Amino acid sequence: MKLTAVMEQLEELAPARFALSWDNVGLLCGRSGREVNRVFLALDATDAVVEDAIRAEADLLITHHPLIFKGVKRVSDTDFIGRRLVKLIENDVSYYAMHTNFDVVGMADAAADELDLYDREVLDVTWEDDLAKEGIGRVGRLPREMTLLECAEFVKGVFRIDAVRLFGDQDGKVLRAAVCPGSGRSEIEAALRAGAGVLITGDIDHHTGIDAWAQGLAIIDAGHYGLEKIFVPYMKDVFRRQMPSVEVFTAAECPPFVTV
Repeated sequence: MKLTAVMEQLEELAPARFALSWDNVGLLCGRSGREVNRVFLALDATDAVVEDAIRAEADLLITHHPLIFKGVKRVSDTDFIGRRLVKLIENDVSYYAMHTNFDVVGMADAAADELDLYDREVLDVTWEDDLAKEGIGRVGRLPREMTLLECAEFVKGVFRIDAVRLFGDQDGKVLRAAVCPGSGRSEIEAALRAGAGVLITGDIDHHTGIDAWAQGLAIIDAGHYGLEKIFVPYMKDVFRRQMPSVEVFTAAECPPFVTV
């Protein structure tokens, strides 16, 4: 299957027009006309992931987070980004990123599905036309009313996470919940406007957490990786259903840090 055909399928799934203005998505490295028989899926293009993709003899590496965010003035092995790009190019592995475009039309609904949110709507609209509104995060009702502590245990079980961080009253009841995989600091106001009792997200710092709770919004910080790791199985299923001729390899599930 030609990479151009693969990219058509990926673009149909998560159109680049949905990406936020600061983002960098699409084909970031490699030959668009090459044949793709094997694809490697990961959340980040780390050194280990690049090596694993090469070992798997992948023709295409797809990640959620782009390796290249800012302008690159040189590509060499003297810095970590250049080192990874050089290895990909040397081994003829093309590289494609699906970031905020996937957040808008894939990740948010996938996370909401895991939480069984119903009566859901877009948390923060970032794109709209006459037919639809799309955006970051989702807000809706949990399967039942539960305490914040019960909700935390629910989140841990659903996303297979060892621990989460809570801001709020552990015994307080929550029913309307917002979810924003990744970093949710910028979605506090949107969650408050939407009437959410709890925001399930990642990367919440001390002051953001206590300030959110002061305004009546509890926080369950499940970690950036904790929620967004669903990208890999989601995309594996996309290839299985839509591009079955392509063999799929995936990065091992491995949090980027440990708590000791």
